[in-house]
Amino acid sequence: MPIIVISGLPASGKSTRARELQEYFVSRDKKVHLISENVAVPKALFEKNAFFGDSQKEKIVRSDLKSEASRQLNKEDVVILDAGNYIKGYRYEIFCMTKAARTTQCTLFTCIPQEQAWSFNTQRSAPDVLQETATEDQLNNSNVPYTREIFDALCMRYEEPHGNSRWDSPLYVALPEDKIDLESIYKSLYETRPLPPNQSTQNPPLGATNYLFELDVIMQEIIKEILGAAKIGAFGQLRVRGSTIKVKVTTSMNPMHLNRLRQKFITSRCRASQTTPAPLEQVPQLFVQFINANTTGC
Repeated sequence: MPIIVISGLPASGKSTRARELQEYFVSRDKKVHLISENVAVPKALFEKNAFFGDSQKEKIVRSDLKSEASRQLNKEDVVILDAGNYIKGYRYEIFCMTKAARTTQCTLFTCIPQEQAWSFNTQRSAPDVLQETATEDQLNNSNVPYTREIFDALCMRYEEPHGNSRWDSPLYVALPEDKIDLESIYKSLYETRPLPPNQSTQNPPLGATNYLFELDVIMQEIIKEILGAAKIGAFGQLRVRGSTIKVKVTTSMNPMHLNRLRQKFITSRCRASQTTPAPLEQVPQLFVQFINANTTGC
């Protein structure tokens, strides 16, 4: 789904903007998933200021937020990621996730002078409420004030988004007194083509580890059948499981010879799988043909 990544200093109005966006997209008959750091932190049983003072706790919640956004991905609904998102590397990870899902993304930067943000923060007065004692309506710490120490630390860490960075683009900047250009955000999500996924954002194709493992298991079973027939002197045509073509079992067949053919066949399949690997159900017949074409003897 299209993702709106909200980023800004603490107490810069991120959650207020998230609710505005949610109301707008609902009015456009879109399903909206609002994923909020303000809910994730108390759900994880962390107090707000203690949470932001501990980098390990932050990593846990950032990972949870990203995982939740990934689970909700489709091309129609909207995800609004309401969090500080102050690390540009983390925003890049979300950008890669969006590309891999072949959907669209934009960034909303709640731009505000630091002292004005602190002034807004001092107007907050709600106590920290954790999941163990909270009702569903209470489970939101957006009105809990930051301490001065935590506020200043978050401002110092903040890596501002830039429109010339592909992971922040398209970038919409909203000052506290501004109205968001909701129509432009809608068009950037629903009337533009998503960026194509590149090699770094795609899942590895069938053919890497699992495909070759399954391929080898099938060949080992065929070799076992051939060697069993040769051991009892059953030379001639042998039907093996999965192939309509029979193997020509000859006196020259031994473990060394057959394993050499197996390695050659694997090499040929690796080259072929760079385009489209053969379905595994076709492998027995292909391997039998390969054996017959590369074996001499009576």
